[in-house]
Amino acid sequence: MPVTVGAINTAAVSGIPAASEGENYTLVLYPKVGLGDGRHAYNSWLQELPDPVTKVTWDNYACLSVAAARELGVEQGDVLRIAAGGSDESSTLELPAYIQPGQHDKVVAVAMGYGQVSSARFVDAGPEWILRRPTVGDNGLVGKNAAPLLSLEGGGLRYIRPGVSVSKTGRKTELACTQTHHTITVPAELATADTLRRPIVQETTLAAFLKDPHSGQHHFHVFEGDLYPAEDHPYTGHRWMMAIDLTSCSGCSACVVACQVENNVPVVGRDEVLRRRDMQWMRIDRYYSGEGDEVDVIHQPMLCQHCENASCENVCPVLATVHTDEGLNAQVYNRCVGTRYCANNCAYKVRRFNWFNYLHEDEVENLVLNPDVSVRSRGIMEKCSFCVQRIQEAKIEAKRHGEPLADGAVKPACQQSCPMQAIVFGDANNPDSQIAKLIQSPRQFRVLEEINVRPSVHYLTLVRNRTEEEGSVHHG
Repeated sequence: MPVTVGAINTAAVSGIPAASEGENYTLVLYPKVGLGDGRHAYNSWLQELPDPVTKVTWDNYACLSVAAARELGVEQGDVLRIAAGGSDESSTLELPAYIQPGQHDKVVAVAMGYGQVSSARFVDAGPEWILRRPTVGDNGLVGKNAAPLLSLEGGGLRYIRPGVSVSKTGRKTELACTQTHHTITVPAELATADTLRRPIVQETTLAAFLKDPHSGQHHFHVFEGDLYPAEDHPYTGHRWMMAIDLTSCSGCSACVVACQVENNVPVVGRDEVLRRRDMQWMRIDRYYSGEGDEVDVIHQPMLCQHCENASCENVCPVLATVHTDEGLNAQVYNRCVGTRYCANNCAYKVRRFNWFNYLHEDEVENLVLNPDVSVRSRGIMEKCSFCVQRIQEAKIEAKRHGEPLADGAVKPACQQSCPMQAIVFGDANNPDSQIAKLIQSPRQFRVLEEINVRPSVHYLTLVRNRTEEEGSVHHG
């Protein structure tokens, strides 16, 4: 039935106050992608989920622009006191600083949803060993509660509060930030004057794309010779591949949590994240494009690439990582002896090592474990399997019904959970499949293709809706 829309009641809408002038700042309180308003603060998957932009886990913090941090003499992790002008303790908040490019110079941004009583359950999160540091803060909770800084105006809560002061306390806190973990760029101390800056992500503008569908792509010399035989891995049946559209990806990280849940990936706690021992099989790499504070963000889901010429397979002394006849780079847990040669040889840094036997003592918590996936023990290497358990289940179902495996019958957890439908998985040997068409797209590229490992994960160049003059191709 038709819906009648009346006139907008402008009296019910209050304007956003202008940014503070002088020494004061405007406080902006916002919900994070993972925790939202904090009602799920008891969920360890969400606490350990890196923020899509800052990549910080297990904490909230005060975001400042680069210029504001320089003006205040603030470095990353310096504890700041944010005072909203009241005389009681509820009008002040102390949080570590995070320097955020692209933010307004007179704004300090703080995430809501932290400091919840339900997060006290994480006091013993993580493995027990002599050097373990607590996951919770001095208050016995994860992060600080910023809700007292909300103001009530006109019968509604205002999440923007002008006129707050920001000062240093002289203390420092290390943030559990994953941005520099598993980096695949050349370290500064190893780089030379002619070191090539590899384009891990590729982008173009809509105007340039309409002129040339191949715009934004970087072409490297492809070696004509090959150390591998031409038919080293014949694929006579299925050939599983994945395509990820960077234009569609919003960085929401639903795929990261879905992968962790589906594959029994353990939560390790704040201290282990600080030690670069996070276990998530899938990560969202964040890149900035642009210069100074005029930056755009690019999100790139990164997982095991299931390379055809996989460098990890070459170095495993016990054949714990092998290639299947359907193109999967499989991990045989019962063979693995934990040399970690494969992780060292992986160009994409997507392998994870079990440093401990992570806790599985709570019978209620164990009910969330997927019975179709092995729970790995200490000393075992693990990684993305393309949800092989789902592949096998779909094949068995198709065989039971006496039908061929239909395109789309297999959906890995990451694809199933993606709200933007940025991830497509399927059989590339089926010429009518969606994946077979996407890997022929002019936007298609593969990360580090020049090293000839032949990844099975393809990416589609990010297309920004702007003119060529507005576009930017510098990433950092």
